[in-house]
Amino acid sequence: MNETNLNFNGLGIAPGLLDVISRLKFVTPTPIQHKAIPIGIEGKDIIGIAQTGTGKTLAFGIPMIQRLAQKQDAMGLILVPTRELAFQVDETIRKLTPVFKMRSIVLVGGQKMGPQISGLRNRPHVIIATPGRLYDHLGRNTAKLNTVNMLVLDEADRMLDMGFLPQIEKIMKYVPKDRQTMLFSATMPEGIVKIVTSYMKLPVRTEIAPPGTAPELITQEIFVVKSENKQKTLKEILKKYTGSVLLFTRTKRGAAKINRFLRDAGFSSAEIHSDRSMGQRKEALQGFKSGRFRILAATDIAARGIDVTGIELVVNYDIPDDPENYVHRIGRTGRAGLKGHAVSLATPDQGDDVKAIEKIIKTAIPLAAYPDLPVEKFIRSSPAFSSSRRRRGRFVKFIR
Repeated sequence: MNETNLNFNGLGIAPGLLDVISRLKFVTPTPIQHKAIPIGIEGKDIIGIAQTGTGKTLAFGIPMIQRLAQKQDAMGLILVPTRELAFQVDETIRKLTPVFKMRSIVLVGGQKMGPQISGLRNRPHVIIATPGRLYDHLGRNTAKLNTVNMLVLDEADRMLDMGFLPQIEKIMKYVPKDRQTMLFSATMPEGIVKIVTSYMKLPVRTEIAPPGTAPELITQEIFVVKSENKQKTLKEILKKYTGSVLLFTRTKRGAAKINRFLRDAGFSSAEIHSDRSMGQRKEALQGFKSGRFRILAATDIAARGIDVTGIELVVNYDIPDDPENYVHRIGRTGRAGLKGHAVSLATPDQGDDVKAIEKIIKTAIPLAAYPDLPVEKFIRSSPAFSSSRRRRGRFVKFIR
């Protein structure tokens, strides 16, 4: 990005929308915004490959609002993987729409159908939906997509991971073929290639960082601990950091268990996972945003919609089953140009799991230990792994 393009001027944005952006104090576009906005405003299909926390919502939101304002009776459709992400996208879209008198609606599961049906009757200009709930409305004939002229697939890789491809393919049958499609994803799995070839017209691909690349402003370290010492290690970690903490577990039960432990230990915390009601999840997320809860314990699926600036620390209390989820997790800190830190707790038998993560992020994660806690080592599962770990022995450090 050169010196003449350090603001939103010159990206093809209409003056009225530039005024809105200025009032919202958005000054410098992120790399994905700088690349995607002009292409989107031209009406071209886009494949945007970028990590979480890179400003993708404005990258598609600004072109969508501008193009909808230029066409009468046109509609925008944004598909997202989770309820939390749907509400966060809607929050951003609503900041752009008042001057244009546009209405948006969120269609997600876990909420009553009645209010959503009433909202659809008011002919919203933008629908933000999870694929499952939108397809429910289509089956009931309570949603019409025949005027959609701009479709966005946000966090497309996560939607495929969650098994939404069949619903997406069915939804596509209800959307006019003569439309603009913008797809955003952190990675390009085979399922996305299928969507691109089947439903997009000569898309322009713009990639901000190679898939799996860890954000540059995030420092990382890993503790090797036995399962029974995880809670004790976590308490020591939380003494060292004073800011907000997003903590990941593999399971819903694990998130609930660690939340109980944190509260019993005197920390302000909440949990967010699919066993919680929509109201409980919204309360936990809003409490985390406002600072009422310092720590939020979450599973991967629920955390996909957490877009909170200023998270100081990400804790991988459990190493993720899918190594690519590690990149998504730690990307929740170090956003908007701020520095962040990520700490992982691995058990001695998870050396191969850590090795798989390091292969994706193309770097070794420094080992760390506390002097008052037992120092464990990874179980050597193969000669190659053993030599690799010995070479990384220089990264072991003690935090005081």
